[in-house]
Amino acid sequence: MQRLPGAKPRRALQRAVSRSAAALSSPLPEQPRAPLARPRPQDRGDVPFALRVAASWSWRLGLVIVVGGALVYLLSTVSLLVIPLMIAGLLAALLMPIKDVLRRGMPNGLAVAATLLGFLGVVAGALMLVGSQLALGFTSLWGQARAGIQQMLDWLAQGPLQLTTSQIDQYLQDLGDAAQNNSASILSGALSFGSTAGHVAAGTLLTVFALIFFLLDGGRIWRFLVGLTPVRARAAVDGAGRRGWTSMASYVRVQMLVAGVDAIGIGLGAFIIGVPLALPLGVLVFLGSFIPIVGALATGSVAVLLALVANGWVNALIMLAIVLLVQQVEGHILQPLIMGPAVALHPLAVVLAVAGGTLLAGIPGALFSVPILAVLNTSVRYIAQRAWEYDPVVARAGWPRGGGSGISGPATAEQAAPPSPASTPDTHAASAAPTLQEEISP
Repeated sequence: MQRLPGAKPRRALQRAVSRSAAALSSPLPEQPRAPLARPRPQDRGDVPFALRVAASWSWRLGLVIVVGGALVYLLSTVSLLVIPLMIAGLLAALLMPIKDVLRRGMPNGLAVAATLLGFLGVVAGALMLVGSQLALGFTSLWGQARAGIQQMLDWLAQGPLQLTTSQIDQYLQDLGDAAQNNSASILSGALSFGSTAGHVAAGTLLTVFALIFFLLDGGRIWRFLVGLTPVRARAAVDGAGRRGWTSMASYVRVQMLVAGVDAIGIGLGAFIIGVPLALPLGVLVFLGSFIPIVGALATGSVAVLLALVANGWVNALIMLAIVLLVQQVEGHILQPLIMGPAVALHPLAVVLAVAGGTLLAGIPGALFSVPILAVLNTSVRYIAQRAWEYDPVVARAGWPRGGGSGISGPATAEQAAPPSPASTPDTHAASAAPTLQEEISP
């Protein structure tokens, strides 16, 4: 093929034009930027990093303490309402399994009535038995107390003090005059006792009333309270509340067992060594043992004092050894093996909770501090683990879980990565498993 003249210069011209166009279309090279000046220390107020972190923690902890103190103060002003509701909650956690068993063969209302009447019958029978034992025991104990008082007067007259009868009479007369001079204070104390008795009666009626509705309609009451929270947080609140309720129920049942062991041990020991009023002492120890660790020891000291008055110091020492033995069994066997796994609390935490509750609210604080701590411990751990996301009970409740819980935290590598089908829990299978278990359970 014959090449046309002038073709080669034309191609060279086209290549030169293409290169020029490519050079014009390419972006200009970026000019190097000057490095940004780092902020000088005086720009941040010359505050060290450790101090800024400590300040951040301090105001947050201070806010928590202030809000908690204000809440405790507000609740103390309505203690006549709060304490009966808390007692009703503890009793409902104790009696709910009995009501559930009775509900299998009768309607819910009849099951609640039978449970409540049975409980009140047991309490009334125990009080009648204790009252009869007290009436019989004080008759013989009064003579022993008079003999003890006479021995004390003889010791004052013949012992190291060498007090004469006239001096003893003068001291007794001064004591009577002091009582007459302070009659107004004694009268106000009697009136305050009458007011306290009225508060106790009103609190008892409120406790029974609240207990009826907790047993009858506790599920609807709890669902109403959860419905007051934000929509995104309802699943977490529902799951944490249910776990806290389970922890409190476990605490009440285990504490019943511990109190029974303490009462049987101290009461039986008092009966064997001949301490009067052994049965009322056992009931007193049983009630006092609901204050963990220190309750049985405080009520056991009453048994030691009674043994000292009735039978002398040798019998009192034996009674003291029995009380200490029972306390060792509770502290080294019952608390670590039974109470610890049930509420997941260290014994030191239990002692500190009882001491702090006693300082803040007296006897009610000592009684309710440990169950409150157990509920908080379980609920906070439940929320921290985000356990509502795979809880079948929360899934059956129907709370929306797609938008999260409103409680966010740092995303881990597992949360950032998309879940694989093998690691994603099957919510349908998880929700069906408890239903199948309920169907095959007797």
